[in-house]
Formats: sequence, structure tokens, C-alpha cells
Amino acid sequence: MAPHQPHAVSSHRHLVVVLLAVAAVATTRRAACAASTDGSSSFLRERCATTLDAGLCYDSLLPHAAEFQTSHVRLARVAADVAAAHLRALLANVKELLKTGTSAGDALHDCASTVSAAANLVRQSSAELAGLEEGGSSSRWGLSNAKTWLSAAITNEGTCADGINEAGAAAVSTSLDAGVAESRQHTSIALALVNGIPLQ
Repeated sequence: MAPHQPHAVSSHRHLVVVLLAVAAVATTRRAACAASTDGSSSFLRERCATTLDAGLCYDSLLPHAAEFQTSHVRLARVAADVAAAHLRALLANVKELLKTGTSAGDALHDCASTVSAAANLVRQSSAELAGLEEGGSSSRWGLSNAKTWLSAAITNEGTCADGINEAGAAAVSTSLDAGVAESRQHTSIALALVNGIPLQ
């Protein structure tokens, strides 16, 4: 019969305890993460209901839930960043169309200028919101700035679309209309979410 090895048995038991503890921690973290995600999802759905396109708002911002969780300010900032990304894509599309030598060249140049300005305004709004976030408060002045810049960006987006349509270049208009409309939707969503930030 083999001699009794209490040290080996003790080590085995210790290993089992450690493994059980690790499993428990992992389970707890998964549960906490799931709860956090559920909270962010519910918060997002509630806030998106205040926008003109709740479905687009929810679908486009849900992938960023970890960034905003249940913060009104962070949610609005993320929405502004998403809008800025769409404006950059729209600007790239306009510049590609300019390379084709279309008869709507002048209108496209104007469009590129207004879209670029819109993108800058949205970035300014995001930066203003980031400042509010770091300061831990929602100042009336800071929110007013963010709203003003987002409203101006929407106006610029509309100016681009109007200029292209007035140029009478159907092919160019068809190519850009969807992009402009989508950009305006995202900027409008960001503005609505900024409007929903409670003052502290």
C-alpha cells in the first residue's frame, strides 16, 4: 500500500478551492457586465425615443454602450462623434465626385466647403460635451454652444443638398442625396440628445 501523502491531498484541495474562486469571480463579472449592458440598453432606448429617428439612434449608438453607460452627456458626445464620422464619409464622397469633372463642379466645391464646415462644427460640439463631462456638470453655456454648433451643422448639410439639386446634375444629386440625408439624421439625433441633457 502506498504511503499516505497529506501534502499532496492538501495541495489538490487548495487547487480546487482556487479554481472554484476564479470561476465564481468570472461568473460575477459576467453578470455585472450583463447588468451594465442591460442598463445601458434601456437608457439608450429611452433617450432615443426623444429623437426623430429612434430606430437609427438605437442601432447606431448601441455598439458604443460601454462608452456612455447611463450618462446623458457621454451619450450625446458619442452621438456627435458618430455624426462627425458620417460627415467625413460624405465629404470624401463629394471629393471623389469632384474628380470626375462633372458639370456640377461649382456646386460640389460649395458642397465640400459646407460639409467640411459642418464636420468641424460637430467636432466642436463633441469637444464641448467632453469638457462638460470632465467637469462633472452640465453648464447652460456649454450646452448652448453644443446646440448652436449642431444646429448650424444641420443647416450646412441642407445647404449642400440644395446647391446640388439646383445645379440640375441628376446623377450627382442621386449619388449624394442619400449620404446627405443620413448625415442630417445623425446630426439631428445628436442635437436631440444634447437637448435632453439635464442641467446640474
